[in-house]
Amino acid sequence: MEDFEKNEVKRDSDTVFSQLVKAGKRTYFFDVKTTRSNEHYITITESKKIFEDNGNSHYEKHKIFLYKEDFEKFTDSLNEVFQYIKNNSSPADEVHKNNGDQRFTDVNFEDLT
Repeated sequence: MEDFEKNEVKRDSDTVFSQLVKAGKRTYFFDVKTTRSNEHYITITESKKIFEDNGNSHYEKHKIFLYKEDFEKFTDSLNEVFQYIKNNSSPADEVHKNNGDQRFTDVNFEDLT
């Protein structure tokens, strides 16, 4: 699994706290926001830079909204998933965890000419 770099950032006016995790070509944003009634909720955003055939690029984003009443259920389920993976890891998973994932390489477009 890839090492994650964590940074605290300020995103927009309704965001009261934010963390970002850079993971290769993806960036994940964990934002705590407030509603008009001053209730907290979380948005989880995955952002990935996409390159088109013509050389232009854009960001593809996927967002999840997680509301306070669902925090415990979400956390419990996520922990169960993590525990399952931990208990059922294959030898290949251990190799990738210890040596990095060798199946993918970063390609610099200048190197292709």
